Amino acid sequence: MEAVAKMRNCPMSARKMRLVVDNIRGKNVDDALAILRYTKKEASVWLEKVLVSAVANWEHKLDNVESADDFDLYVKEARSDQGSMLKRFRPAPHGRAHRIRKHTSHIVLVVENRVPLKNERIEEVEEKEVNEA
Repeated sequence: MEAVAKMRNCPMSARKMRLVVDNIRGKNVDDALAILRYTKKEASVWLEKVLVSAVANWEHKLDNVESADDFDLYVKEARSDQGSMLKRFRPAPHGRAHRIRKHTSHIVLVVENRVPLKNERIEEVEEKEVNEA
């Protein structure tokens, strides 16, 4: 079973965010959190929040029956897309104006378990999700 966490309009360019996103894609959640904690980029702070949220969403899907530590969660999908751009003007010499573009990005993280779920109730939740989609 997989869980998704999204963050929209993060105040950082997608290009800077992708440098850190590429480091955690496909890793275990514990390894990814360790990488993010010891990376000196500002993007790691935002990504850590989204990753913790994705793990919490995964646990919530199971109605808090199980802990995520037992199922070997990994980052199945991680991407950073370009968001909207705030355009501002700053005064410049001789009565001119310079344009300032503030880039934003959208982050999407998907976590999934490697250890299969064996609880009958959990399988019913998965079947319900498939029927709804």
